[in-house]
This record gives sequence, C-alpha cells and structure tokens, in this order.
Amino acid sequence: MVQATALPRNEEGIATALGVLKQRFGDRLQTGQAIREQHGHTTTWIANQAPDAVVFPESTEEVAQVMRICADHKVPVIPYGTGTSLEGHVNAPAGGVTVDLMRMDRILAVHPGDLDCVVQPGVTREALNTHLRDQGLFFPIDPGANASLGGMAATRASGTNAVRYGTMKDNVLSLEVVMPDGQVIRTGKRARKSSAGYDLTRLLVGSEGTLGLITELTLRLQGIPEAISSARCSFPTVDAACQAVMMTIQYGIPVARIELLDELSVKAANAYSHLGLPETPLLLLEFHGSEAGVAEQSETFGSIAEEFGGSDFAATTSTEERSRLWQARHDMYWASMGLRPGARGLSTDVCVPISRLAECVGATQARAAEMGLLAPIVGHVGDGNFHTLLLIDMENASEIAEADEFVGWLNDLAISMDGTCTGEHGIGQGKRPYLARELGPATKVMAAIKAALDPDNIMNPGKILS
Repeated sequence: MVQATALPRNEEGIATALGVLKQRFGDRLQTGQAIREQHGHTTTWIANQAPDAVVFPESTEEVAQVMRICADHKVPVIPYGTGTSLEGHVNAPAGGVTVDLMRMDRILAVHPGDLDCVVQPGVTREALNTHLRDQGLFFPIDPGANASLGGMAATRASGTNAVRYGTMKDNVLSLEVVMPDGQVIRTGKRARKSSAGYDLTRLLVGSEGTLGLITELTLRLQGIPEAISSARCSFPTVDAACQAVMMTIQYGIPVARIELLDELSVKAANAYSHLGLPETPLLLLEFHGSEAGVAEQSETFGSIAEEFGGSDFAATTSTEERSRLWQARHDMYWASMGLRPGARGLSTDVCVPISRLAECVGATQARAAEMGLLAPIVGHVGDGNFHTLLLIDMENASEIAEADEFVGWLNDLAISMDGTCTGEHGIGQGKRPYLARELGPATKVMAAIKAALDPDNIMNPGKILS
C-alpha cells in the first residue's frame, strides 16, 4: 500500500467530542476497530486511515447535532456513503468522526409532472430507479457501482450515460446541506433554472465533503425511452475506434452510451463474462428514442464504423442481450483482475478533448508497454474520459514506484492536452499533487472558499487541497 500523509490530531478535542456523542447517540456511535477500518476503507492502493468513531444519524437534525458537537471541539468530520470512491476520499488522516449517512435512505417525494424527485443521501441509484420504474421514469447517472446519491453528488459522479445526460452537476437541482458550524441551508428550489445569487448547488456538488454534509437532494429525472438499442463493433486499432467516436459525436448522433474497451480489456471480458468477442479494440453503444429513431441512429453509426475499419457490428433491442453486454462492461474491474491473479488493481482516470482522445489513449498504451506494466483501458469515450487499471504486485517496491511514475506521467499528459487529471474519480488524497498543475492560481481561490466556510478545517481534511 502507499502510505497517505497523516495530519496533526486534536487528541483532547476528539476524546471530549466522543464522550458527548456517546451520550447523545448511544449504540449508534461505534468505536470498534473493525467498523472503523471498514469506514476508512478505500478502493485504491492508498493505505487505510481509520476514524476514531463512526456515527449513524437518521435525520438532518441529528447530522446537525453531530456537526455542532464536532465544531465545538474542532474535531474532523468525514462523510461516508457506500465507500466506493477511488482516491482516498473516506480516509481520516487527522482522525475524527465518520458520519455514515446510509440510514438516511428515504425517497421523500417524486414529482412526475416536473420530472424531479427529492431523496435523502443514503438512497442508492439502483434503489431510486427501482422505485421510479412503475412511473416510467429513471435517474440516468450510472457510475457502475451501486453508489449512494449523496456520495455521487459529493464526488460529482458521472459514468456511462454522461455523453447524453450529463454528470451529477447537470442533474442536481438543489441540496440541503449541514455546514461546518452545524447550520442547515438549502441551495435552491425545484425550479428548472434560477438566476438567484451564487450557484451554491454547483459549488457543493463535487466538493467531496470538504465544505458541508449533504442531507437531502432534489434531482432531475428522465422518461424511460420508448425504445433502447445496444450495439457493439470491433476495430483494428484503438486509434480507429477513437476516430469513429469523434466522427459519431461530430455527426450529432445522440448516443446515450459509447464505451471503449482496448484489446486487454476485451480479452479479460471474454474470459470473465464468456462473450466470445474478437480480441481487438471494441466499442459498446446504446441508443435511446423511438423505435424508428434508434434504428436510424444504429444504422448511421454502422456506416461510420465501416469507414474506420469496424467489423463484427451487431445491434440488438433484446433486453437480455443488452443487459449481458452492459453487465460485462460494469464487471470490467473484476474481469481485469483475472489478467494477473493475485495482483492489486490501481484505477486512475483522465479526460481530454475528444480531438486528442486517440492520441492520448495510444500514448498511454505505448508508455505502459515500454514500462512493462499490465494496464487494460476502458473509457466513457463519448466525452473523452478513460480509465487505466494498473495491475500491480503490492509486495514489489519497484513495481509500485513504476506505477506511481506512470500515474504522474498520465496526469501530466492529459493536462498538457488541455484536459484534466480526473474526469470522474475526483481529487481526494490521490490526485492532490496534480490539481495545482492543472488549475494554478485557481486553487488559491478554492482555498479561500474553504477557509471562509470551514476556518478550523474540520470538514474531510486532507482532501482536494493541501
């Protein structure tokens, strides 16, 4: 594991706050080692930094009480949903209290006529879509994991549907948030647009728990399409596949999903999900609309793919076959692990303008091969975002060093192409060194906002900013 930097601890304040919280929450404050380590769990190679306690509130008022107690004693507070973030977001480098929001899991209201809903932060995306299905509605953001909606907002999640439906910042209308002093605010109403003051909703979406705790979300919904068609197409090279993506976007084809799997990823998917696909770069697509519309979109893409050497093109409206293809895509992490049993997977992501995508992916493959690293690539390539999963022997110090060097090189490459060091994983602890390189003096503005709202630096310290 890579050791994360520890921050100074407020031992006296932590001890006092835990005593007060124990009196208030009883058995809903847990200090056992196993549960603390579970809540310091991070799905990357950053070492676990467990909190001193975990508390399980069940209402906004209880979250506010926790926040006020911790603020009084200057104790760090770390929000926790399902724990599926990838850059050390839930670690507690200064100790403190993790606030597990998963008991706040009620769907408070659905307004079909307005295409929106109000939910608590512990509601997961799958639970929400199950609830909405009978009303002909769905929430489109799909990061792969069955993440909590509060966590998805806090990390500005996106995923496979982002090319058509946008990311969390485009689908959150307003938030209820407990601020660092325990004050509860609402950032907006249910109106579809507003020019009223600063856009606090957008500020807090993606703030990774460093500015406040989200306790309620008002979300945009979509109507379930009349028809859905999925397609797959193999290509001779990654460059050809990326060129087809760029042409598809430029033609204005309203694809709902367009995903790239490189040769290694297809090999892994074939073995894990029994697909039997040609082991060359692959695009997976999905089209939403009317029956005639999705047929036309699929046909047009097929013509574009042919122009770039695409082969084995197949489209289907079968629910079973569509589910099989997309489940294989969502299982890529576990499938890739089969390429090197016993290794640890380090997932990193970057995002570049689509016109630079082919160049960036090709350079990434070449650099990994040059360094002798096994690094399958998948990507939400409709918006220029791709993920590299480095398969590393965590007992081998030289491999760890090479992987660290590779990640730094890849982040710098994306930034040099006018891209970003993270398209959707967020900054957390893992990407902090690259944020200043990407945004320069803008990070000082971020630091000023953080200092103004959280002067004692108790909200998820050690994340995003130094």
